[in-house]
Amino acid sequence: MNILAIESSCDDTAVAVTSGRTVLSSAAASQIPEHVLYGGVVPEIASRRHIEAISSLYRQALNAAGMTMRDIDAVAVTYAPGLIGSLLVGVGFAKGLAFAAGKPLVPVHHLRSHIAANYITAPDLKPPFLALVISGGHSHLIDVQDYTVFHVIGKTRDDAAGECFDKTARAMGLPYPGGVHLDKVANGGNPDTYPLPKPRVDQNPLDFSFSGLKTAVINLIHNHAQKGETVCVPDLCASVRKTVTDILLDRTAKALDTLPYRTLVLAGGVSANSEIRRRMAEECQKRGIAFYKPELSFCGDNAAMVGVQGYYEYLAGTRADLSLNAYATMNIETLC
Repeated sequence: MNILAIESSCDDTAVAVTSGRTVLSSAAASQIPEHVLYGGVVPEIASRRHIEAISSLYRQALNAAGMTMRDIDAVAVTYAPGLIGSLLVGVGFAKGLAFAAGKPLVPVHHLRSHIAANYITAPDLKPPFLALVISGGHSHLIDVQDYTVFHVIGKTRDDAAGECFDKTARAMGLPYPGGVHLDKVANGGNPDTYPLPKPRVDQNPLDFSFSGLKTAVINLIHNHAQKGETVCVPDLCASVRKTVTDILLDRTAKALDTLPYRTLVLAGGVSANSEIRRRMAEECQKRGIAFYKPELSFCGDNAAMVGVQGYYEYLAGTRADLSLNAYATMNIETLC
């Protein structure tokens, strides 16, 4: 089954053609060189760049797969969550394309597709399993009961892990995207130099909180500046990375103790972080359970993962008509 997939939830425009779990083609346009001028994503600019790029990427993806729309069985598109203007570009293009070509339209939840990125390179992976989804806007522990059945058992109460990385990196003067640069700089630092708080959440021991950690790092930098002192950036990067990883690992370990699953899946843009990947692998090896993580090329936003999840949504009967809208927020458990 051939699916043409579209992703435009933030600042990456992407179109891919997939068949089941196999990626036949993938075309993408990154906006990082432009947004780096502002230190972060500017939503209005992102929306405009999606409009400019999506048509040519659609043609590139079809040509690279050696196909036309006659060979496509369905159109899949990310409809939530994300930047609303960016999402609307992809949803609008997908609706027009599906209508003109007479193809079924399959709405795909962004976090579901991040989990599906693991299916691309792991033919043996199948639900049920525990998934840790970490990105700039989300930090979720998810009980993946089936390909289209998800239950959130833990999530952030405030900031996401990726936002904590990005905002603390920016406070240290690192360029955008901050989390990537923080990870690299941290490799040359001492993670025990700056003791940092590890906030906990009442009621649910599996929930996360990163706002207090972010604030503590920013205050540390300001306090040093007021005293005429400077922080050691590599050491502070290493300390932030270790603390965030400690928090993620603590909640994930508790979830593994709670659920009977013998598989942990890592997903989302922050799953590219080298420390998180290493320590999660060590924890799983210690417990004797299987550990899966996406290839680095599929950690960030891409259309291939949308196509793969779209395949399973299609099999489950998920369809949308021309009334499909985009949503800035949407629970992963919710079907369109």
